[in-house]
Amino acid sequence: MATISSLGIGSGLDLNGLLDQLKSAEREKLAPITQQQKSYQSQISAYGQLESALSNFQDASAKLNDAEFFQGVTSEVTGSAVTAAGGTDAAPGRYDINVTKLARAQSLAANGVDDSTRALNSAAGTLTLSVGGGAGTDIAIAADSSLEDVRDSINASGAGIQASIVNDGDAANPYRLVLTSEATGTESEMDVSYSDPGSELGGLMDYDSAGGSGGSMTQSVAAEDAALSVNGISISSQSNTVEGAVQGVTLSLAETGTATLAVERDNGAVESAVKGFVDSYNKLQSKIADLTSFNAETGDAGELLGDGTLRSVESQLRNALGGSAGDGTFKVLSDVGISLQVDGSLELDEKALGDAVDNDLAALGEFFTGADEAGGMAGQVDAVLGRMLEEGGLVANSTQGLKDSIERLGERYTRTEENINDTIARYRTQFAQLDSMIANMNSTSSYLTQQFDNMNAQLGKN
Repeated sequence: MATISSLGIGSGLDLNGLLDQLKSAEREKLAPITQQQKSYQSQISAYGQLESALSNFQDASAKLNDAEFFQGVTSEVTGSAVTAAGGTDAAPGRYDINVTKLARAQSLAANGVDDSTRALNSAAGTLTLSVGGGAGTDIAIAADSSLEDVRDSINASGAGIQASIVNDGDAANPYRLVLTSEATGTESEMDVSYSDPGSELGGLMDYDSAGGSGGSMTQSVAAEDAALSVNGISISSQSNTVEGAVQGVTLSLAETGTATLAVERDNGAVESAVKGFVDSYNKLQSKIADLTSFNAETGDAGELLGDGTLRSVESQLRNALGGSAGDGTFKVLSDVGISLQVDGSLELDEKALGDAVDNDLAALGEFFTGADEAGGMAGQVDAVLGRMLEEGGLVANSTQGLKDSIERLGERYTRTEENINDTIARYRTQFAQLDSMIANMNSTSSYLTQQFDNMNAQLGKN
């Protein structure tokens, strides 16, 4: 008998439809695995949200765990003569500043030549430049170098001197090389010499600052020190950037004239940082509440409802925030106006915080920072958060555990799918055998019916 190529042809039964139903029923075994994978993925995502909120709170805590932060100052300048930048060691106060002279850099001009591209030396030589009487910088000058070549060599030498070419409009020799010291002040005067003074270039490049003897070059701008007074005290500076005239403040002189500098503790930044500490913790608590929520009406639940890791996070943070931070003026959070609420959030009394900042900033700093980085309230909280967030820490271990479970589920899914495929293949083989058997039975039945009909005809039976 011919082989049956499609199920049901031999038997007339819908064996393909039946096989599809059996296949669908078998694949239902995969649904719980897929659902569990999705659940674990949701929990991993939830841990990511938790980790982000914990990291933000750690950033806020770390900001308060810096003793220098509580020593920060603001500086305000009235007047345009100076600008100011204060450091952490700046002394608060009011300073009257009078700038009478700005520091200037020396400039030297060589005699003019007719063409800035014409060769000025027939043989190679050495140009020596020095600033402030220091060790000179030797610059190799190639033979047949022009004024432009000399300029470029000086600018590439790093000698602390900038060279440029000026056209002064002279009818015969308009091109003059101008050297300007990169530093200001009287201690940055320049000396210039060339190894072949008899050459045309040697005749141009010569200046001796000692005793004001000069040379062939002309001093077009004299070096000068800055002169100013701070609260009536005269100060001289080689530079227009003045350090030390006001403790911990760098003054930048912009013009002659007067200005007033007010240096104050940056209380606003401290208050803002403490508020940021409270706000970031409350955002963390809000995220935890969202991840552990349960709606009795709909049955919807947060991804980490009943999660042991999250309960540990809450417990450790409450212990840290509810503990003591030393034996100073302020010992617990409530002493600085921060109270832990029943729902786990923090509430800030801004008036109490303002009083602490205005009246005892040093004690407030000690409360948050302690004697060392791990001693104060911010340090203790930061340490707890660090252990939670570090590689191999509480959150990372829980996340990795879920990833491992998803991997094992993936392997289980693959094995189950292979078993399903084997089962369906077995069903298909059995159905093919059934189809063939029924086809044979139908063929035999038809043959016997035909024989019986022939026998009946022979016997004269209708």
